[in-house]
Amino acid sequence: MTLAAFLRHLGFAALLVLLSATTVRMMIAARVMDTPEARKAHDHPTPKGGGVGIVVTFLIGIAVLYRFAEFARLADPYFRGVIEASVAIAIVAFLDDLYDWPFVVKLGAQVLAALVAVSSGLYVTDFRIPYLGPLPFAWAGLAATLFWILFTTNAMNFIDGLNGLASGVALIASLFVLFIAEQHGGWFAYAASGLLAAGLAGFLPFNFPKARIFMGDVGSQFCGFMLAVLAVVGSRFDGVELSFLLMPMLLSGVLFDVGFTLVRRAVAGEAVTRPHRGHLYQVAQRSGMSPVTVTLVHWGFAIFGGVCCLLFIATPSPYKPPMPFITLLPQLLWVWFVARKARAAGLGRWG
Repeated sequence: MTLAAFLRHLGFAALLVLLSATTVRMMIAARVMDTPEARKAHDHPTPKGGGVGIVVTFLIGIAVLYRFAEFARLADPYFRGVIEASVAIAIVAFLDDLYDWPFVVKLGAQVLAALVAVSSGLYVTDFRIPYLGPLPFAWAGLAATLFWILFTTNAMNFIDGLNGLASGVALIASLFVLFIAEQHGGWFAYAASGLLAAGLAGFLPFNFPKARIFMGDVGSQFCGFMLAVLAVVGSRFDGVELSFLLMPMLLSGVLFDVGFTLVRRAVAGEAVTRPHRGHLYQVAQRSGMSPVTVTLVHWGFAIFGGVCCLLFIATPSPYKPPMPFITLLPQLLWVWFVARKARAAGLGRWG
């Protein structure tokens, strides 16, 4: 990329950050309040819906890309699929914020939004494995893609319980994707991750370390959904294919926390859809760690995942298979540390 092009992109990004921040300030003034309750970390009513700034920024940016940015175009059906899917999940998540749907209703609405993406052809059809080559999924790829989108969307939603945690992780992941895509010529992934990063950069100062507003489901679900879709797009539809494994590595802290918690609660015979405060990050905070410290730990997981992505890309193909599993090492240490803190604090089963 030339210096002139970089400066143009930087100027456009600055305008989008300003747009996001302005929208967030408007949502603070609107005073749609999130009231405290037993399973939440805050103790006084706080405005929510700050994710509207992220959504508005992304949707305006993606519309500009579609109309003017030839360098970052996908084939038309897939580009329209990304736009339609982003609008669908934005509407679903915003309505969820307003009406606080039960989980089953929320999941059903998310399925409809995910179907918008996959019905346009945005799903994984094969998985490339060193030594074995492409492993074809055929129609199973559609189901696998739906599961990936839904799990990542809800994982980001579940993890959004401390100031700056979900939004900071999403920002770090977006910036790593932007950098990797620029290095390898994946221009749609570069542009789309840049739009998401700009929206998050405009929101984050209002939420961390002290929250003037929460992101809300409209922000957390939207970020999880778009990062999941971006992983699919980058792995198959962009000009240069990026490994699908990059996004799971970047979001390893979020995905591990949610997966571990679901399995732990299922084994304990608990209803996994019932609201709770048993996520690892919640247990760490309840055990005496400051919320800021817990958030920074998760930012560290995202940065570590990004470094692992860079090493993964640089590693020759025969040696790639073990690389993604390296991201599990800090997660296992985190489980051990949180378990010790929980026992010392007398939390028992962590529930």
